[in-house]
Amino acid sequence: MGDVFVIGAAATPLGKHLDRTVKSLSAQAVADALADAGVERRDIEAAWFCNTRQGVLEGQHGIRGQCSLRADGFERLAIFNIDNACASSTAGLYQAYAAVRAGLADIALVVGAEKMNYPERRKEMFEAFKGSWDRDLADAHLAALLALGEGLDVPAGVESAPERSVFMDIYAAQARFHMRRFGTTPRQIASVAAKNHWHSQWNPLAQYRTPMTVDEVLADKMISWPMTRSMCAPMSDGAGALVVASEKAVQRLGATKRAVRIRGIAIASGMARAPDDDEHHITHLAAMQAYERAGVGPSDISLAEMHDASAIAEIIHIEHVGFCDTGSGGALVESGATHLGGRLPINVSGGLLSKGHPIGATGALMIHDLVRQLRGEAGAAQVSGARLGLAENGGGFYGVEEAVCAVTILEAP
Repeated sequence: MGDVFVIGAAATPLGKHLDRTVKSLSAQAVADALADAGVERRDIEAAWFCNTRQGVLEGQHGIRGQCSLRADGFERLAIFNIDNACASSTAGLYQAYAAVRAGLADIALVVGAEKMNYPERRKEMFEAFKGSWDRDLADAHLAALLALGEGLDVPAGVESAPERSVFMDIYAAQARFHMRRFGTTPRQIASVAAKNHWHSQWNPLAQYRTPMTVDEVLADKMISWPMTRSMCAPMSDGAGALVVASEKAVQRLGATKRAVRIRGIAIASGMARAPDDDEHHITHLAAMQAYERAGVGPSDISLAEMHDASAIAEIIHIEHVGFCDTGSGGALVESGATHLGGRLPINVSGGLLSKGHPIGATGALMIHDLVRQLRGEAGAAQVSGARLGLAENGGGFYGVEEAVCAVTILEAP
């Protein structure tokens, strides 16, 4: 029941890797994570492989992890396959943490790998998003989510993009709900995207590395009002890998100076609630449990990676993890407090909006970015004096919110 640490973390560049496979992306991330940890394949005692698209788009169901990891030289060990929507690889980390903490393994591996771009199967690329909600209840849930946007009319002459993920319509409805409830403005929402695109210029692995101003974000192609293209995460290919170890293994390897402690981790599913019942929002539930397990509070956090699949999502989630009062997230971002150099830097990696969002790998990539920061290895994007980092990783939709939310709190060596 001792402490558990991340001793190795790596990620591939993100983008449209049309000439790469899930296996090759996974192998690259794993090799770099093992090297970062200073361990060999033979040292890994259990592995979690996290992916959401390979079954739908390649017909590879059931044993995705065995296919990728055995091809990469991993044999005999326990391999588990995880599909938990966008929170897949954080769910893998949660289980690896539990196994190491329980003494079932001293060193474990978590891999998130995703191919989202298949130009020859473009229709299926967009249809795949619909697997991340209850298909039996899809009509009712979609109606409830889109109803959030009622009462705030779309400006005359503004049209949505003909080709888009249905999730962007959902996020647009959530944005209009927040705007109507709290007076949040399109400019404040655009400030999130401008901040994250500005941050990503220092991330060599990011899919986009061109800074954007708030005005440029607002003037970008409309996806679903008020969400423009640069307020929406792209479809990304890529992989991330984490090596998780017990305190005993850290001591044996002499890795104490670079081992990042998992101070607290929690995963929640939602509950039936009214749209304005913020105390029972899934993100709030997960965050409060993670803080309790870590023995810290929101004011102790040095920096955070938040699930900004859309710009409004960052505003909503920074409120529900307790970084500001409900309804004031837009003003917090607009104030500059969440920029690099501000009071609480958020998504210094560029976030999902600019770094990229390879669904099954996204959680592992968030942890990778925090590990680099907490080790002081983030270069020009380093947050000074970073001691505690928080990752909030949501996935899917159920009812009026995400279907799953994971919150992880990491502590510097």
